Amino acid sequence: MQTLLIDPVAFSIGSLRVHWYGLILGLGALAGLLLAIREGKRFGIPQEFFMDLLLLGVPSAIIGARIYYVAFKWEDYKDNFLDVFKIWNGGIAIFGALIGAIICALIYVRRKGYSFWRIADICAPSLLAGQIIGRWGNFVNQEAYGGPVSESFLRGQLHLPDFIVNQMNVQGVFHHPTFLYESLWNLVGIVILLILRRQKFLRAGELFIGYFIWYSIGRFFIEAVRTDSLAFQGAAGLADFINNTLWAPMTWMGFELGHLDPAYGNIRISQLLSVLIVIGGIILIIVRRVTGRANVRYLDPIVSTKTGAGPTPEADLQTNKAVKPSAQAPVKQDKPAADPEETADKSSLTQETEVKPSRVEDTPGIKPDTEDKKE
Repeated sequence: MQTLLIDPVAFSIGSLRVHWYGLILGLGALAGLLLAIREGKRFGIPQEFFMDLLLLGVPSAIIGARIYYVAFKWEDYKDNFLDVFKIWNGGIAIFGALIGAIICALIYVRRKGYSFWRIADICAPSLLAGQIIGRWGNFVNQEAYGGPVSESFLRGQLHLPDFIVNQMNVQGVFHHPTFLYESLWNLVGIVILLILRRQKFLRAGELFIGYFIWYSIGRFFIEAVRTDSLAFQGAAGLADFINNTLWAPMTWMGFELGHLDPAYGNIRISQLLSVLIVIGGIILIIVRRVTGRANVRYLDPIVSTKTGAGPTPEADLQTNKAVKPSAQAPVKQDKPAADPEETADKSSLTQETEVKPSRVEDTPGIKPDTEDKKE
């Protein structure tokens, strides 16, 4: 069957070929940056801070993603070590990218005097925005797809447009558009995070933890549909618990497990890691609340500990609220010290006014003209 496939090369400048994948990832990074800058303005954080964080974070994420992938595919690289650096041949992992980016952020944010949890909360929706857009790079490259399905499933049950259905036809076989499943899951997630961050009950760090919990839940169910997962040989009981018990809701909806070579592994690493992240995230939120380490709220002012850092607009707002009630009360002002000559004049004036009533009392027989006429 002839299908219209998207050319992975967007355009060429001489011998330099610019791929759609790189452009889409760049667009995702830009969207995330703009979201972070906009939210950072509410707390008085300069946009240069987030721009520098992105410039440092992206290379760190790429390095982390590559190290993570190579570590679990070491058998393919141990005899060809130079291939480790050939990242253009593919082989990166999102969880490795997150690890690299977090390590970079921990160092950079603390050097700038900010709390890591506060900045991580601001960046949480940005991470989802980047992933929503970035997954479409996999679509263009025809990678990270799921197991085989019928064309009728894509058109009749999922009601997908032609350009997606055609691109999911890989060498004559249609596949699950797992890139789309994850992109839509993250789209719902970013809406939830944007709503949560305006709630008064939210504590510092919980939005960032919530991002990991939400993403990991979706990744757990979607990962098992894919056919290119990193895996390892684990206990049969654990594999059965993950694939048959925890993944059962997907089976009820008609999905099937993607192919995984038994000789390669029986437990998908991303699935196991997702389960651990969800459990660990929930425990971390509870422990931080119980131990009093989550007293700071998301909406509280963000202040840098570095010398010369000015108050944030949020801090000014809180200060104005505190000053307003006291400003309504009348304030007694101390009168300036009077000049001796002015004091003397005032005292003599007072004496004259005090004398005048006594003179009136001395002449009681005098009455106004009007009273004489009435009589």
